[in-house]
Amino acid sequence: MTKIKLCGLSRTEDIETVNELKPEYVGFVFAPESRRYVTPQTAAELKQLLSTEIQAVGVFVNESPKKITELLHSGIIGIIQLHGDEDEDYIRRLKQHTDKPIIKAFRVETENDIADAERCSADYILLDSGAGTGTVFDWKLLMNIRRPYFLAGGLSPDTVGKAVTLHPFAVDVSSGIETGGTKDKEKMAAFVAAVRKEERL
Repeated sequence: MTKIKLCGLSRTEDIETVNELKPEYVGFVFAPESRRYVTPQTAAELKQLLSTEIQAVGVFVNESPKKITELLHSGIIGIIQLHGDEDEDYIRRLKQHTDKPIIKAFRVETENDIADAERCSADYILLDSGAGTGTVFDWKLLMNIRRPYFLAGGLSPDTVGKAVTLHPFAVDVSSGIETGGTKDKEKMAAFVAAVRKEERL
């Protein structure tokens, strides 16, 4: 069954909605340059309200391993998502500090990008069209991929049904469930319903 990650949550009402919808993952963005940035303090407050059935993912861009492990050890997040220029050396250093799962994001433009992702030592890979561009890459490039992946980039309640037919490990959405830059409860519900409806077919 395709898992669901709703990313970029920042408000109490976002947490209330996901507690109703029960996606497998939610994402807190700790990259200060993002408009979805939350401080560790805000994330801690939101995490306290989050259902224990839902795993919290911390999204980072070129962050120091020390800061990431502090958030892990404080229980604010349980999974790391790397969205910057982090290389194999960086991932190896991070793994010396924690055994928590690591997701590494890759921007997909060519088959070479898929090959790079498949060689990555992170626990999971996330395939995207770019950092929060909200556009879809050419899914034909996924035809021969051999490892589980999170699929992101341009997903919405209207497009995710087709995405599920590719059998990704998980689908990941942020801008596709927003209206005017904030999370939209109806779109969040429609996205989750679209994934789960496709699963039943």
